[in-house]
Amino acid sequence: MFGIELIFRLIYPVLVLAHKRAGYDDEAIERKLGYIRDYTPATRTIMFHGVSVGEINAIEKLVKETRKKFPEAKIVVTTGTNTGQEIAQKKLGEFSDLVTYFPFDTPSCVERFLTNVKPTDVLMAETEIWPSFCSACKKHGINLYIINGRISDRTFNSYKKLKFFFKPLLNKYSGIFTQSTEDLNKFLALGANPDTTKRMNNLKFDITPPDIDFEFEKGGRVFLAASTHSGEDAIVFNVYKKLKEKHGDLKFIIAPRHLTRLEEVKSIIKAYCLRSEGASLKENDVMILDTMGELGKLFAFSDIAFIGGSFNKTGGHNPLEAVIFGKPVISGPSIHNFKDIYSIIRNAKAGFVVKTEDELFLCADRLLSDKAFYEETSKACLKVFDEQQGALDFVLKVLEN
Repeated sequence: MFGIELIFRLIYPVLVLAHKRAGYDDEAIERKLGYIRDYTPATRTIMFHGVSVGEINAIEKLVKETRKKFPEAKIVVTTGTNTGQEIAQKKLGEFSDLVTYFPFDTPSCVERFLTNVKPTDVLMAETEIWPSFCSACKKHGINLYIINGRISDRTFNSYKKLKFFFKPLLNKYSGIFTQSTEDLNKFLALGANPDTTKRMNNLKFDITPPDIDFEFEKGGRVFLAASTHSGEDAIVFNVYKKLKEKHGDLKFIIAPRHLTRLEEVKSIIKAYCLRSEGASLKENDVMILDTMGELGKLFAFSDIAFIGGSFNKTGGHNPLEAVIFGKPVISGPSIHNFKDIYSIIRNAKAGFVVKTEDELFLCADRLLSDKAFYEETSKACLKVFDEQQGALDFVLKVLEN
């Protein structure tokens, strides 16, 4: 560990400069050094770590339920990135006693952090293996867990070559709980303790459908294009027009991700009705969703859904809001924000990823034309939730016991 500390001290000026160029202010860097001010530790402190946006989104509901389940405990949330910090403050600030940065993984920074925060339980989302932090938690008797654990094939192949290094680290964890049996076997192959390594399923699937508190007249089957970004509106609208020629009853709803783009969408669609004006699809073929907070509920009235942010470099949006209603989803190729979810729903044949506008048309056309195929896909949507849910209760029971 002395070597790590020496290297850290040598590269410290360069590290600080790189962080400042990446947008970290002095306070953020100070916190990464382990200095946590204006915080008083408690008898029990439960710490959650999500390195960035995807991991924070995954543990959001778990943190909120932990707050309810253990009101006497303090809750600390840490992130590794600026964007993760921003989302954690926004979504979890009111449910946490402290939202801060995870320390640099050197003995001095970690010891300083643990002294200031004094966590009793630490839950690391997905794949976070930090040698100094693992060793310090073991030394101080802190319960350390990996939750929602996953290892990509590429990472696994790299880690396998260093099993001699990872095996002792993995055995410092009190428990390693994975998203799938495949991930479970990867951790075991790297030397994790089989007695404390278990499958917990995926936290991202522990959601429930929103209550539908309004009526909605469809007047036919509905193709819903959700959370579209600039450049995608024309693609999905062109696909809808081609589908309409074959499926005369088909209606279309487009929901731009940002309402600041409303005029841009209107200029592409031209003939439309607005949801904000109380119009229905009984008398209209095309609706622009220009209200806030209704998209998640309108999936209940759709028949197929396109998930936007996937025909540009945005990385896609959450398809589970549609899948939970049994609605087949189609996305473009850019899905890196939710790649784990897409992997599961594609393997379950509950959703599809296409590369081009033509493929989007062909996929949607098959779902609308082949009733048996559509019903099979719809059932797969609901089945995937049956298979994946339960992760939230699993973790809460670990904390309880």
